[in-house]
Amino acid sequence: MAGHGTDEHPHGADRLCEAGDRVYSRAVRRGRVPRRDAEPVPCLMDLALLHPDPDDMDWLVPTPPQEVMTRLLRGMYDEFSASQRRVGSAVAAFEWYAGLGHQVSPAPSATEGPAIRVLDGLARIQTAMDEATQACTTEVLTVQPGGIRREAELSEGLHRATALRGRGVRMRDLYTHVARHGQGLLTYLELMGDAVEARTLDEVIERLILFDRTVAFIPANAERTMALELRHPALVEYLGTVFERLWRLAIPLTAPLPDTGIEGISHREQSIAALLAEGHQDAVIAERLGISVRTCRAHIARLSETLGAASRTQLGVRIAQAGLDGPPRSSRTVPARGSRTAR
Repeated sequence: MAGHGTDEHPHGADRLCEAGDRVYSRAVRRGRVPRRDAEPVPCLMDLALLHPDPDDMDWLVPTPPQEVMTRLLRGMYDEFSASQRRVGSAVAAFEWYAGLGHQVSPAPSATEGPAIRVLDGLARIQTAMDEATQACTTEVLTVQPGGIRREAELSEGLHRATALRGRGVRMRDLYTHVARHGQGLLTYLELMGDAVEARTLDEVIERLILFDRTVAFIPANAERTMALELRHPALVEYLGTVFERLWRLAIPLTAPLPDTGIEGISHREQSIAALLAEGHQDAVIAERLGISVRTCRAHIARLSETLGAASRTQLGVRIAQAGLDGPPRSSRTVPARGSRTAR
């Protein structure tokens, strides 16, 4: 029997392994089994389900099932009694520590909430946003990534913005330049009047909504079906600083986009060229600028034609030559396609 043991058969008498079940069942039916039949399943001997026949040591007889059941029930009762004692000790300890907590300091009020709270599901996000809106008294800062805002999205948040305006709350919104082409956004801003100020950038950070510099909301997954509600002062202050720096770089929605200073290159194509120079793929560029991949590729094709590039590799060289791989350079002209430099 060397090499066998209970480690190879990790179970109790209430649920035998397949081999042990066959041997024990045969022993119960026949009254005994040869010792050699039980050698592959030493668990039956270890669990005292089989024991030697006093009349013939080469045979093993089974322990009656009734006796096995009585033994199992007694063991279960002992385990249950021990669990009850552990539960009682845990409850007593909890009550003791809870009492100490009340003596040291009161629990934080429900209105303050935890420093970081995960909001799972659109309904919970909407409820938390409505609560923050009702408590807001001074300002709301938002960053809205993506391209043209759908009118349905703007209409959904209109009631919240109207309530804020009625209480004299000031709102500042950051969008991408692409959002300028959406009529829904222009209509929304016209309805809100002086209560909302909007600016745009080539690209912005992920969505951010900040109320009174005390509570912020950011997405917690790519689908935006989960969000984080942040109330930790350091986190909220950090996000407010990020917003202010982006705000200073942004262009008011009422002001036109500046000329690139490069003949034949639009502002958007300049942004695409800079991202191409960084090595980004079309899909990444499209997402960061808030446009579709198809539109992005159309701009890249026009950019290639303007710069006289016949391939992506050549386009990268021409982008660097034209100074489009970094900050805009004024008074820079690009040789038209077909010129000596282009050739």
